[in-house]
Amino acid sequence: MKSDWIIITAIVLFGIHCGGNRNADGMHGIKKDGQLHITSGSDTLLTYQYETVYPPEGVDTLFKRSGFIHPLKTPSGKVLTRIQPEDHYHHYGVWNPWTHTLFEGDTLDFWNLYKNEGTVRFAGFKSIEESEDALSYKVLHEHVVLKNGKNKVALNEIQTVRIHDADEGQYIIDFTFDYTPATENPFKILEYRYGGFGWRATPEWTDSTASILTSKGITNRAEADGSLAEWVIIEGKLGDGKGGAVLMGDPGNYNHPEPLRIWPEGDMFICFFPTKFSDWTMQPGNTYTLKYRMIVFDGEFTADMAEKAFSAYSNGE
Repeated sequence: MKSDWIIITAIVLFGIHCGGNRNADGMHGIKKDGQLHITSGSDTLLTYQYETVYPPEGVDTLFKRSGFIHPLKTPSGKVLTRIQPEDHYHHYGVWNPWTHTLFEGDTLDFWNLYKNEGTVRFAGFKSIEESEDALSYKVLHEHVVLKNGKNKVALNEIQTVRIHDADEGQYIIDFTFDYTPATENPFKILEYRYGGFGWRATPEWTDSTASILTSKGITNRAEADGSLAEWVIIEGKLGDGKGGAVLMGDPGNYNHPEPLRIWPEGDMFICFFPTKFSDWTMQPGNTYTLKYRMIVFDGEFTADMAEKAFSAYSNGE
């Protein structure tokens, strides 16, 4: 290509309803400097990092990572994610490693990178598809065993991310994770208190500047931690305004409604974790799927809005 900016022009009409704020310029995926920028008109909604990002100078390079979303922005451009915070250098915006697993007779941690037991890495684009109101990208992530110098792929993950417009002041991201064991041996995710689909939120959010609300009506973070939820709203102060996102777990997910992991106090971290209370064995030759929806918004989101949105999601809309 003559330009460093590569605009993928494959146009696909998605069979989904995307009402509301449609931009005549459409949605595009722009590759630059190891990142895929998802734009709507002149606005960048989110950035997928496919090349490896290293930690700050002086921090162990074991904390390097690829295959994550940062920054994730509200429609008005407020940033909702954070990477490599000093308290957890292994936190990477929106990302999804497994923490406590069993593979070939050994326990492995793909989340806590400092252990040098495992990591998750980008291994290639499968597709990038655009339309006027939607963009979908599909990538291969490899869950790699590093322990004892193995550098062996244990689990393949096809991650499909579809971004599409909704009403004014919000947009939707649909995530699909298709997992297949990479060898002739099973991959077992062991019961643990966190792991999987996680979000490390903006440093603007603390106990006093952000709030949560789960589908069970829980607003206290300590009570929400470990509770089961179909959806959870996380919102708070962003500059001189407000915004946030709703996370939803698909009814077809393993152990739905899934347990939540929410930090009880301090900065905001949250994840859906289907194996908080039970193991999950993935057998060779089979594919195992998890799906989630994130509605990103400016302003506020009510419980009634979340219930209606979850009903639409549950019905395949």
